[in-house]
Amino acid sequence: MDKSILNKHYQQAQPNILADVCSKAATMTNVIDLSIGDPDFTTPSPIIEEVMYKAHQGMTHYTDTRGMGSLRAAICNYYAQRYHLCFDRNEVLITTGAEHGMYILLQAILNPGDEVIIPEPCFSPYIDQVKMAGGRPCLVATGKDNGFKISISAISQAITNRTKAIIINSPNNPTGNVLTNSELQSLTKLAEQHDLLLISDEIYADYVMPGHSFIPLAAFAPHNTVTVSGMSKSYAMTGWRIGYLVGPSWIIKAAQQVNDAITFAAPTLSQVGAEYALRHHDELVTPIVGQIKERLRLLEHGLNNLTKFSVSPIGGSIYAFVDVRRTGFGSIEFANKLLEKERVLVVPGNAFGPNGEGFVRVAATQTKGKITEAINRFSQFC
Repeated sequence: MDKSILNKHYQQAQPNILADVCSKAATMTNVIDLSIGDPDFTTPSPIIEEVMYKAHQGMTHYTDTRGMGSLRAAICNYYAQRYHLCFDRNEVLITTGAEHGMYILLQAILNPGDEVIIPEPCFSPYIDQVKMAGGRPCLVATGKDNGFKISISAISQAITNRTKAIIINSPNNPTGNVLTNSELQSLTKLAEQHDLLLISDEIYADYVMPGHSFIPLAAFAPHNTVTVSGMSKSYAMTGWRIGYLVGPSWIIKAAQQVNDAITFAAPTLSQVGAEYALRHHDELVTPIVGQIKERLRLLEHGLNNLTKFSVSPIGGSIYAFVDVRRTGFGSIEFANKLLEKERVLVVPGNAFGPNGEGFVRVAATQTKGKITEAINRFSQFC
């Protein structure tokens, strides 16, 4: 037996830019890791204590495959109180992380050959997941020189009779762009005009910088929108792997059928932690978000003061997208040299699509002291 038994897509190893850089970093010492979007915070202790208490009380069994009813109610209450949006528990599905939520949603809606429009640079698993579902990702480049703003006209021109959905991520990973109300309204008009589904990845909703605001896409087009989100970023719960989908009940029901064949139900104790976190959102999220914002301001100011670098305007998320074109190196070559010479680990921009070439993503996931040292190492690289 040989590798010919594998799915044809996996018979030849696919390039993974991030994995290659991280593998190299793992063999090195004194590396400042600003690559993965996993902040250095431990999950707030009240969440951990609540989960430990419920575990000792016996909450160690399967839940409803849709997720605990109390957690789905907490999500509905969160959107009602924060955004004045009214959802029913039947419009919520708990998933094993937001990425898993995106996967089962695409599996539920796509037929072979269906097209999904994805503005890029983007979170690269979107592209792979569309392909896994038999669809065709249609990448629409955003503007490098205007903060990677989405062009509504470019998206409109990409629509064909096979287009089924548009994936939107605002605040955006990796660019930090945040869509304005007028851009959201234009997107929803376009989706309604062509009867398209808007898939809105809102995992960074809490991370919005001053001068910008976040409004869920569902506020503009509730019947055409499925929201993908989760607990990883706002509550420092990356390792708990808990996310959710919110959308029309008939879509959620289809996604649930896919999920029943994959994971059955999300981890019970992670759901317990998620419910507690949502019910105590402000007190738990405010200090985490505050520290990330300070780190982003430090990155933006420090790197913009260096001759050969400039930071794309940071409207939100937990990343700085740094223009390195003036160094004369491409994204991968720059990231490798920065790692080898200065021991700073960042992600090449073309890991997020071809339009990310010439940039690197720097995550605000370490202390201000380490970020200051990283900026010093950037300056020495020059």
